[in-house]
Amino acid sequence: MDIKLEQLDSPPSGRHLRISGSKSESNRWLILQAIYQQIQIHNLSDSDDSHHLKQVLYSKDEVLDIGHAGTAMRFGTAYFACQPGRQISLTGSDRMKQRPIGILVEALRELGADIKYLEKEGYPPLSIKGKKLLGGELTMDGSVSSQYLTALLLMAPTFEYGLLLKLKTALTSRPYLEMTVRILQELGVDVHWSATQVDRLETIVVKSLETAGQTNAKIESDWSSAGYWYAWTALQDPGYTISISSFLEDSLQGDRALAGIYTSFGVTTEHQGEQIVLTKTEKELPDLFMLDMTHEPDQAQTVFATCLGLGVNAHLTGLHTLKIKETDRIEAMKLVGSRFRESEITTTDKEIKLNFPTASPFNDRVVVDTFQDHRMAMAFAPLVCRTDIIVKDAQVVTKSYKSFWEDLSRLNVSATEI
Repeated sequence: MDIKLEQLDSPPSGRHLRISGSKSESNRWLILQAIYQQIQIHNLSDSDDSHHLKQVLYSKDEVLDIGHAGTAMRFGTAYFACQPGRQISLTGSDRMKQRPIGILVEALRELGADIKYLEKEGYPPLSIKGKKLLGGELTMDGSVSSQYLTALLLMAPTFEYGLLLKLKTALTSRPYLEMTVRILQELGVDVHWSATQVDRLETIVVKSLETAGQTNAKIESDWSSAGYWYAWTALQDPGYTISISSFLEDSLQGDRALAGIYTSFGVTTEHQGEQIVLTKTEKELPDLFMLDMTHEPDQAQTVFATCLGLGVNAHLTGLHTLKIKETDRIEAMKLVGSRFRESEITTTDKEIKLNFPTASPFNDRVVVDTFQDHRMAMAFAPLVCRTDIIVKDAQVVTKSYKSFWEDLSRLNVSATEI
């Protein structure tokens, strides 16, 4: 389904939106609930990713298809590798078969897992024969996707001897790993994270746990999804406000950093109970916005589109994980971004630069190709404030934010199927 977006009237100020539970938190708790079945989850994400993960965890089928859900592939690989007596094939979409999983598979094999590749070496689909893993010591590169590390940590309490995970080199997406550790600690798992004095390796020690100490999991709403409304607010006139629920000041989610990032674009954040109020203020925009997004890579497209809409030169770094997401997000940003207005966009495999040699008008009716990537659709959608947009394969947003188009329509935006 393709849709045409048009801004009908001035966006109404003061509207309230409610976002479902964090996809990142939900997927971690779903794995833990499958292990410790007495856990009750509240405010579970309604995203496709969480739906697919829950579906495969409780399926009795021998062939499990997780579609585009990268988290489900990584977490599911570790989970089923630790299920004695269970043998399954884990597969996904054509794009999923292009997303590497070799690092995680080799780590699990080192711990004793029985996993084979069914097609291309290092990529899904996988044949997994579950068995009881003893655990032990494992050394991994900290710069790999945090989902590989999280998949191992979530299963570590089931290992007879727990897990000593040594991380060499700087961590990528550290907040996501911090989230995993805090959730495990909430559950009652004995987890210690430290740096050794000899070689400066970071180490995470996870002890085994037979019975969960915490059985109620209340999931905060998704900060990653809130990013689109930060972008929306940044593109409005001073005085504009919008509120979103439900969010906590002491959030587990790394994308809470949005509150600080968007002050550069004149957006302030006020916590009122369990909601945040975003307000656009008078502020001189920077000549050049520079940001290392190593810890917030999922916000790269949103921040890029914001700079594009405001005419702010940008240099975003720390994007090395984006090339193996639902699409090559760096090149996708360059391709789609170049359609909106005259600009210079240059990329490497870990950064993108946006430059406006002169002030340039917006082109009419810009086509946003999504490349099966939910964040491409939603990151560029706020630019409807500047020009009409055609979004290809618009239903892709259900991967993380099912009600996105409905929420956008509440802000006087027409979304018409074409």
